[in-house]
Amino acid sequence: MGKKLKNKDIAARLGLSGTLVSLVLNNKADQHGIKRETQERVLAVARQMGYFDDVSPKGESSVVEEKPGVIGMIVPSMNDPFIYEITPFLQKAFASIGLGFSVFTRDPDDLRFSRLISSLRKFFSGMILVGEAADDHVVRTLSKDDYPIVLVEKSVKRLRLNTVCSDYLAGAGIMAEHLNNLGYKSLLIISRESSFSADKEILDELKSATKKSAGFSEVHFATVKNPKAGDKFDFSQLENYLRPPFRTDAIIVVNSELVFPLFTSLKARNVRIPQDIAVVSMEDGIGFDLLTTPITRLRRPLSGMSLKAANILWSEIKNSGKGKYKRQVNMPPELIIRSSCGSYLK
Repeated sequence: MGKKLKNKDIAARLGLSGTLVSLVLNNKADQHGIKRETQERVLAVARQMGYFDDVSPKGESSVVEEKPGVIGMIVPSMNDPFIYEITPFLQKAFASIGLGFSVFTRDPDDLRFSRLISSLRKFFSGMILVGEAADDHVVRTLSKDDYPIVLVEKSVKRLRLNTVCSDYLAGAGIMAEHLNNLGYKSLLIISRESSFSADKEILDELKSATKKSAGFSEVHFATVKNPKAGDKFDFSQLENYLRPPFRTDAIIVVNSELVFPLFTSLKARNVRIPQDIAVVSMEDGIGFDLLTTPITRLRRPLSGMSLKAANILWSEIKNSGKGKYKRQVNMPPELIIRSSCGSYLK
C-alpha cells in the first residue's frame, strides 16, 4: 500500500523543521541562507521517498511506495587511508536517503572476481567503484544493461560515465601557490615507485602548476620505495637534494603513506622541519596533526564528494540506469595549513 507523503514526513525522516523542508522543496532555500549541503539532503530524501512522483495538482502530496536497497562499493585495497576517511561520509549520505551501504575489496584472483562481478546486480541496487578497482573490464561488465554505477577518484575518458573526483589541477595549483607565497625556490616532488603510473596525472599537474610560477628556480622529481613494516626508508635517492647544487627548500609528498617514513628519516639525520626543509603532502593522512611538526596537506572534500556520489547514484537507480545526463564532478581540495611548511597557523 502506498501512503500520502507530506513535507512533515520528509522533515521527520531528516530531523529538520517542516518550514525548512518546505523552503527547499519550493526553491526558496537560497533566499533564506539554507546551506547547499542541507538542500541536497532534503532533495535526496524527497526523491527517495517519492515526493516528486505523481504529484497531485496542488503539489501537496503524492502516493508512493518506498524502495529501500543496498549500495555496494568496490575498493582496490583496504590499506588506502582514503577508504577509511570517506566511508563514514558515504554511509551517512546513503543512510539519509534510506539505503544500506557495504564495502568490499577487489579479489586478487581475477577469474573469481570476474564471476563475482556478473552477479553483483542481484545483491546491490547500485555500485560505487573507487580508483583502480574501476578497470575497463569491471566498468564494462557493470555498466552493461544500464546498471547504476558511479566512479570515485577515477575517470574513464573513452566511456560516458558518472564520476566524482578530486580536482587534481586545482589541488596542484593551490599547493604550488601556497609554497610560492611562502618564498620557497627549490622544490623536490616525491612519489611512490609502485604507483608511479597511477600517480602520473597528479605529477603532470604539479609539473604544470610549478612551471606557471616564476618564483620557483628548480623543481625536481624522485620516486622512492614505500618501506614495509620494520624496514627503513631508503633515503639514498633523496640525499643529493639536501645539499648543493640541488639544495631543496621544500618537499612535496604525493602519497600520504610516504610522509611518516620520510619524517622519521629526516629526524634521524637531524634535518629540522621546517627550519631546514619544509614538508607538505598532496594527501591527508591519519595522525598528521599528532606529529611533533604537524603536516601541511590537501584534504579531499569528503562530505561533498559523498553527497554528490549518493545523489547521482540514487538518481541513476530511480531512472533504472537510463538517466539522460552523465555527470563528471571535480571538486577542489581544502588546504590544511600546519607548521611543517614554515607557516605556524594552527
